[in-house]
Amino acid sequence: MLAALAVTTDPDDPLAGLRVADVDPPPVPEGWVQVTVRATALNHHDLWSLRGVGLPAERLPMVLGCDAAGVTADGREVVVHAVVNDPGFAGVDSTHDPRRSLLSERHPGTHAEVVRVPAANLVDKPAGLGFAEAACLPTAWLTAYRMLFTQSGLRPGDTVLVQGAGGGVATALVALGRQAGYRVWVTSRDEARGARAVQMGAHRAFAAGERLPERVDAVMETVGAATWSHSVNALRPGGTLVISGTTSGAEPSRAELTKIFFKPLRVVGSTMGTRDELEALLRLLETTGLRPVVDRTLPLADAAEGYAALAAGEVFGKVVFEP
Repeated sequence: MLAALAVTTDPDDPLAGLRVADVDPPPVPEGWVQVTVRATALNHHDLWSLRGVGLPAERLPMVLGCDAAGVTADGREVVVHAVVNDPGFAGVDSTHDPRRSLLSERHPGTHAEVVRVPAANLVDKPAGLGFAEAACLPTAWLTAYRMLFTQSGLRPGDTVLVQGAGGGVATALVALGRQAGYRVWVTSRDEARGARAVQMGAHRAFAAGERLPERVDAVMETVGAATWSHSVNALRPGGTLVISGTTSGAEPSRAELTKIFFKPLRVVGSTMGTRDELEALLRLLETTGLRPVVDRTLPLADAAEGYAALAAGEVFGKVVFEP
């Protein structure tokens, strides 16, 4: 089968270890199902894997990719939930499993012609949702859904600030937040990307770090160190900061601890989402007609082009590969 793989890792030159090659399909363990991949999306997680984060050398080579939509052997059209729980985990919330992993960390990922997954990780794809659209949902859109609807405490009419504009999670936050009746503000270092976020539903766009006209009810934080102080300062007393990523680094110059306890603020960590939340997200898109922003769709054979664009920050929305 054709697959995009990490054959080496390099924190400074992640693309050096990327290969697109024919490999043998992985065996299907008992209780798992093989899915023929119709579309698979690219995430920053894949670049982090190529940097060696969460992917040690002893697991190489590894098929990359977390997200997929495809068809099982009996013709069932499915979306793959990427969180693989430890077999002994008995909790309700899969994100609370300390031994959980994502596809492409311990098990071969989705940037391939076929992928194997636990049977419980398959969710029916709505008929009205295309495979490329569905493939965008299990990581970035599910992360955004959980941040907004499970973790933030927001209500219709509240104001939410999305740090950054144009990435997969950011565009999902804008689209979902506008659909839910929030007033959505975004920040961006690039004026053009901020303008595009407004075109797709954000109410206002601001320069990165710009003083806002008023404080907001919640901040959705995926950037990390570069925007942390701005996020804390942007919140009204009692507001909520939901963090799900640190693409600019995990060590801000100021922790802002005094402001966090004195205002007082809620800081909530959030990662991915549960299978139930993925099903709810799919129902929401089916009901509303809301769809992910797809930056480009490429043949899997040209995966290196998509990876390079994401690494260069030249992507607005999601990159999708079609085997």
